[in-house]
Amino acid sequence: MSVRELVVLGTASQVPTRHRNHNGYLLRWDGEGLLFDPGEGTQRQMLRAGVAAHDLNRLCVTHFHGDHSLGLAGVIQRINLDQVPHEVTAHYPASGQRFFDRLRYATAYRETVRLTESPMAQDGVIAATRDYVLETRRLSHPVESFGYRLTEPDGRRMLPERLAAHGIKGPDVGRIQREGILHGVALEEVSEVRRGQRFAFVMDTRLCEGAFALAEGCDMLVIESTFLDEDEQLAVDHGHLTAGQAARVAREGGVRHLVLTHFSQRYSEPEEFERQARAAGYEGELTVAYDLMRVPVPKRR
Repeated sequence: MSVRELVVLGTASQVPTRHRNHNGYLLRWDGEGLLFDPGEGTQRQMLRAGVAAHDLNRLCVTHFHGDHSLGLAGVIQRINLDQVPHEVTAHYPASGQRFFDRLRYATAYRETVRLTESPMAQDGVIAATRDYVLETRRLSHPVESFGYRLTEPDGRRMLPERLAAHGIKGPDVGRIQREGILHGVALEEVSEVRRGQRFAFVMDTRLCEGAFALAEGCDMLVIESTFLDEDEQLAVDHGHLTAGQAARVAREGGVRHLVLTHFSQRYSEPEEFERQARAAGYEGELTVAYDLMRVPVPKRR
């Protein structure tokens, strides 16, 4: 059975706390796993969350600050130790190639897995499969940072009453789906567009065009909200978002489910992030992330 869910491995910004590990987020998308921003301790969090190295198909790094990338060394060595049988692709800013090289070869180990490096230097599509398109947009942070967006192609939903009206049933339903026309009846006459699902991952950034573009029309947006609104100047100075600003991105983009994460250690009341996001006008489904939680991607409308 296909599964589409976010597995939260860590939610702390800059430094871990007693209750929050460094960043780490696994998106399960049917039979694939995309690991975003593996910070220090990700390998242990994977164990606690029931995530295996074999579950990983893509490693997606937004930028090379330590809380978003120091876990790469352990994760890469683990996929080799476990001899993952499929290719694993690593996406990361091309400007940080030297950091990726150091993390990939931080210590001696035996390489057994095909790890394909896919550095990115500009906005656009970085991967296209039968099941989704993965694209990136530049964000606004003191070091080069990119956000990610996964888009499923639109499909078609068959309409039983229209099929019945045209006498189409049994194997002929599959035939008209494959061929597009059957006995003079076009597929469009017995079906409707089924909008593909959309997921976005936006980490360290100020408010910027890229953040809004990534969030547009998403079923789920995972976004940093490092600071509360009263510390907005700190957010601007350090290249981050407040809870209210993150909610604004989601509200203006029509996001269905907003996941707030990447919290500064200065705050001990996560409920305040939700309160400020609601005060900013976001009315959709809202989750304030905590370590090891699982968040289902919303079902199609």
